Formats: sequence, C-alpha cells, structure tokens
Amino acid sequence: MSSNLTLKDVALAAGVSEMTASRALRNASDVSNTTRQKVMDTAAALGYVPNRIAGSLASKKVNLVGVVIPSVKSYVFSEVLDGISASLNPSKLRPVFGLTDYSLDTEADVIGEMLEWRPSGLIVAGLEHSEKAKKILQNTNTPIIEIMDTDGDIIDSCVGISHYTAGYEMALAIIKKGHRNIGFLGTKMSLDFRASKRFNGFVDGLNTQGIKLIDQENYTSGSTVEKGKNSTKEMLSRNQGLECIYCSTDVIAMGAVMHCISAGISIPNELAIAGFNNLSMTSGLPIKLATTDSLRFDIGKKAADLILNRNLPGASEAKNVIELKTKVNIGTSI
Repeated sequence: MSSNLTLKDVALAAGVSEMTASRALRNASDVSNTTRQKVMDTAAALGYVPNRIAGSLASKKVNLVGVVIPSVKSYVFSEVLDGISASLNPSKLRPVFGLTDYSLDTEADVIGEMLEWRPSGLIVAGLEHSEKAKKILQNTNTPIIEIMDTDGDIIDSCVGISHYTAGYEMALAIIKKGHRNIGFLGTKMSLDFRASKRFNGFVDGLNTQGIKLIDQENYTSGSTVEKGKNSTKEMLSRNQGLECIYCSTDVIAMGAVMHCISAGISIPNELAIAGFNNLSMTSGLPIKLATTDSLRFDIGKKAADLILNRNLPGASEAKNVIELKTKVNIGTSI
C-alpha cells in the first residue's frame, strides 16, 4: 500500500502551484474554470483524496473507522456491524458507516468522502471496485480491510470466506442426498459479486457429477420472502420434475418453504430447498433449512481486530488475509 498522495503531487502533475491546486479543489472563485477542471481531473486520475482535518491536526487521524457496506436492509450486514462494534467498543475507535446500494460508483464516492477525514481504518465490503475506488484505496496509508470475500485480488488486507467454495460444497451436499433435477433461484446476480461466485461454485460442483441445472431464475429486486415464494411457484410450474432449488439467500429460501407449505408440497420428499447465510430467522420454520453459515459476526470482529492491531505503535503494514472456513448445515430440507 502506498503512502498518502499529497497536494504537492497533484500540483506538480497538473503543472500549477500548490496554492492554486488547493484553491481549485476548494472551488475558490478566483481560479479559472479551465484550471479548476484540470486540477480536479488530475486529482481524480491520481486517486488523490483531500484532507478535511484542518491546521495542527492535519497529520493525525481521527478515532473513527469507516465501514462501507451495500445495505442494512437484511440481517447480513447488521450482524457484520455488530461484530465490528464488539471489537471496537473497548477501544477509543468508533465505527461510522456508509451505504452503496450495490453501486460501484456510489462506493467510490463514499470511500473518497470517508478517507477525506483520515479515519483510523476503513472496512469495505467486497473485493470488486471501480477503477476510481481502486486508485483511492491504493494511494492511502489508512489501513484498508476488505471483508466478506476472499475470491479475488486484495488491495491491503481482507477477512472473509470463499463464496465459490460455499456454492461448490452445497452442490456436493445436495448431490449426496440423491437429487439430480436441480434449479437455482437468485437475486441481483449482476450486482452481487459474492452471490455470483457462489452460483459459479455451485454449477461447477454439479458438473463434477455430470449434472446441469434444469432451470434458474434471477430477478433484480432485493431478497424478500414474497419474491421467493412467487418465484418458486413459477419455477415449479415450468418444471414438473424439479427435485431441489438452491437459493442465493436464506430469505429467498424461506419464501420457497412458504410456497411449499401453502401448496401442500412435502419438504424434502417432493421438493428439497437450500439457502445461504444461516440467518437466525429461519429457526421459526417448520423444517430446519439447509444452509451455509457466512460467519458474518466473526468477519466483522476480525476485521476490526486488524484495524486495532494496525493502529498499534510499530505495527506491520504487511498484507493479512484471513479466510474463515464455512460448513454446510444439512438441516432437514434437502
């Protein structure tokens, strides 16, 4: 990870004085539009983030840890935040979070805004980022911890699971139960990179036994029980021989279970159902859902632990990759 880019670096690259660069980035009225745009374009190209800490504090960091996540609409990221808070609470550091709604452009903006305040660390969900975000993350000396995923290139350090492996192992578990006519039901697959990796692992796992999906449905709205219920009904109407549905989330899988209950379909005798995340809400189902624990609390806690360690005097800046091992919970639904 590189040291922080400075205003002087931007000024040299733009061919202006440091004072002019500063005034341009502050949108001062006495800087021409041409010069202002040139400085701003140069700063963006370099991945420069202005320092919003004024005066004597400019060389220091604030006791905040930025957390950038896609959403708080599900239990998934709320449990991550619980883990982060559990680790930071005994310290002087406090978490602040920003939401991206699965948009890489929004993520880049949120990352830039957070780093302007020179936090003591930044925790970012996922390994996929826009080029703008990558440049910003690569040119800061703020500790960066990417979380949730380990399948990809890492900028600084990361804590997560292999989603590809999680999908692959679920496929083998389903096959071991004797199911061959299998479908997949997912949401936001083009935006949720981790769900896509699980899907790829699942398909590859099936292929090891010469099995191919007989149907799949991907919708763009969020995970809801109602959508899972309706999509399961539609999938079954298209495929009378469907034996099992693997859902990208437990919430969708709960909807599949609800449809089976209302339609009098026996689980798993007539239809097997599996999900992902091991959400506590599934404990209210009349069956024990087959799922994979995504270890959300542990991921948040260990990521925050890394931030705390990196803020100790003389701490190493070496990359640290922590991959937690998932396990398929068979339950009674497959």
